[in-house]
Amino acid sequence: MPYIFHRKFKKKFKRLSPETKEQFFDRLKIFYVNPFDERLSNHTVYKVYPGCRSINITGDIRALYETHDNVAVFVNIGTHSDLY
Repeated sequence: MPYIFHRKFKKKFKRLSPETKEQFFDRLKIFYVNPFDERLSNHTVYKVYPGCRSINITGDIRALYETHDNVAVFVNIGTHSDLY
């Protein structure tokens, strides 16, 4: 699935460790081929972020995205406790 990054996502992404950034790009490659690959644990987060879905990056880091016209817009990234 094609994707873009919201400016809020970019701002938070800059603060991540280099290892976490690398893990994100590894997961993004999987996401591009199949957004619902079981390794991503793709799930809705409608109660906290209506219209958004979440994918796992690490054990604790999540990336949130919305879908518009078949394009994923990554809107936020952070730890589970930070986002929820």
